[in-house]
Amino acid sequence: MRKKIHNILSPRSFRFKVIFISFICLLIPATMTLFIYNYLTKNTIREQALSNANRELTIANEYVQKQFEDMMYITNFIQVDAEMNTLLKRKAKNLKDQTPDQNYQMFLDDSKINKTIDNITLLGGNSYVTILLKNGKSYTNYSSSEYNPTDLFHEDWFKQLNKTKGYESVWIGSQPTMFSSEKSKNPYQISVARTLRDENSHIYGYVIVTTMENEVSQIFKNMSGHEEMVLLDSSNHVISTRDDSEIGKSFQYRDQLREKNYSNIFQISKKNYLIAEHKISFTGWKLVSVVPYKQATNKVNSIFNKVIFVQVIFFSIFLVLMTYFLRTITKPISRLGNVADIVQQGNLNIRSHIRSKDEVGRLSKSFDLMLDRINEKIHEIKATEERKRKAELDMLQAQINPHFLFNVLNSIRMKVLVKGDKESANMISSLSKLLRMTISKEKKIITLDEEIQIVLDFINIMNMRQKEKVIVEISISEEANTVMIPRFILQPIIENSIIHGLSQSAGTIKVNTKVKGNETIIVIEDDGHGMDEEALKHLRRKITLANDADYSINKSKKGFSSLGLSNVYERMYMTFGQEFKMEIKSEIGKGTQVILSIPKGGGRSNVQSNAS
Repeated sequence: MRKKIHNILSPRSFRFKVIFISFICLLIPATMTLFIYNYLTKNTIREQALSNANRELTIANEYVQKQFEDMMYITNFIQVDAEMNTLLKRKAKNLKDQTPDQNYQMFLDDSKINKTIDNITLLGGNSYVTILLKNGKSYTNYSSSEYNPTDLFHEDWFKQLNKTKGYESVWIGSQPTMFSSEKSKNPYQISVARTLRDENSHIYGYVIVTTMENEVSQIFKNMSGHEEMVLLDSSNHVISTRDDSEIGKSFQYRDQLREKNYSNIFQISKKNYLIAEHKISFTGWKLVSVVPYKQATNKVNSIFNKVIFVQVIFFSIFLVLMTYFLRTITKPISRLGNVADIVQQGNLNIRSHIRSKDEVGRLSKSFDLMLDRINEKIHEIKATEERKRKAELDMLQAQINPHFLFNVLNSIRMKVLVKGDKESANMISSLSKLLRMTISKEKKIITLDEEIQIVLDFINIMNMRQKEKVIVEISISEEANTVMIPRFILQPIIENSIIHGLSQSAGTIKVNTKVKGNETIIVIEDDGHGMDEEALKHLRRKITLANDADYSINKSKKGFSSLGLSNVYERMYMTFGQEFKMEIKSEIGKGTQVILSIPKGGGRSNVQSNAS
């Protein structure tokens, strides 16, 4: 994308670029604004449409739920009322050879039951109530000529009723109307049934409350909206709807209800529909409404289209005015602008060669002179001194003798095979740290505290390689801990002390620091054999000349690194300059001292550049 824009802008004038960029800067926010407005508006429209659908559905749900609650009220009353239960249990017993007084009492009981049924149906709405006892005795609020209650024993759902427990109810969806007077005008009915149980939870009777399906469908017809509203059972079959011909059929949008990622909007025949549902908890059924999405959002979409049209008109007018004024402003500097764009892309060899005597000409001449001076500085400083010094440091720090690594790894392997103790784990840990510092080329300058950690890991490895251990005593001041030095400066000195000063025998190496004036002094000393005056002079001369020879490490003795004292001096000299001092003191039988004097703040620019 950047290359395409670059190709469009490169051959063009500065004026064209300003106009083009201004156009893009205006077009993108305007487009994003319209897009976001469209997105937010569509969300609002969808939420509003869904809210309206849910509101209509909530209203319908309240009416339907009230209808079913009235039916539940009747069953609850008959099942819970103590007097009613006493009378029904008495009726459930088959009493023979009754006395006249008992017959009269039975008559009174029948009257009370029938009167109670009449009273509760006044509160429960237009419902048909059937109390059917197991002995065949029944009580209803309708005539037996309408329907014979004992026929209920033969209904398919009646077997399910006997499997219920306690106060569980069985809701029976739309079925053909069984009452003869209702069949012509109300072809379907909805019922709820419940068992009547004695103290031992034995079923002695049943109560069935029935209402006409049109009591529910009439609620849907009275709703003001244009949505399709249906009552579904748990298997998504239609129980009630405005169209009687759909009752009992599978709901045509059942797949949309079963989707796991249900989003309320679905598409059929390239048309979007909005679907909403409410569950009726105590029945296991649900109310569903389906409305065309376009119909629900028609008014808001019309307003949105008008807003977009007005915004496009104003944007076009503003763009024309902006182009005119920008052409007027950018005309004098358009030529110089082309050169500035090329320089901005990184080409410092380009020159404008504009030599007019006006302000643009003077600006062009100054611009060319500035580019000449920048190129000179870059070639003089960056291309010569810094690159050369970094290359030398990289080459010095890259001198690693792999033989020592192999010997150490072999020692670790043998110890692991023979002993399997914690010493091997410590040795591996120390070696891995040294390998990381050796292989990594990113961190060339480290603190004295980090260098001390390298020394400790190295001593740990050396002590595990040789029979007699070396003791290291370190005393570093807090101020000296943060001094920045090239890595692997102390390690070659320590290695020389172990191999040549102590001859790989037991001994003590001390590392001390002190801050004196404007310099930090590091002293490394051992209690080894030391050296005579002649050997000491020879060593000092080699260090001063910074030759590649080393007094302590030759090709026949491979150590951790071939970096000797001369290389240590050379690297520190290249980092800190002439202010760095390195002094060696030694006496036969008294050991050797190496003293490093690091200037405080001296060579800091070199340290920072190398670290970067």
